[in-house]
Amino acid sequence: EVRLVESGGGLVQPGGSLRLSCSASGFTFGAYEINWVRQAPGKGPEWVSVIAVDGTTYISDSVKGRFTISRDNAKSTVALQMNSLKFEDTAVYYCNSNGFWGQGTQVTVSS
Repeated sequence: EVRLVESGGGLVQPGGSLRLSCSASGFTFGAYEINWVRQAPGKGPEWVSVIAVDGTTYISDSVKGRFTISRDNAKSTVALQMNSLKFEDTAVYYCNSNGFWGQGTQVTVSS
């Protein structure tokens, strides 16, 4: 059974940091790219970042310079380091790979 489980969300003040993690199982993790996608309240999904099989990364302009994606194939995990968080980063963050989605983790940026 393929599983993607996100963790690390929470409540943070503007300017703060969070580190999200996506733990995968049930497939050959190292053979697939992993995406982070977020959905803010009342809005559609927004792609945030992707890390390819070879470690190449791409990141949305909206978070460039603040978010960093990384992967650990030995642990089948992908991390999203989020710094300098803004109100507009509030969303449910999902990881996606191989056609599967996790349940999401809530990130709330509020003072």
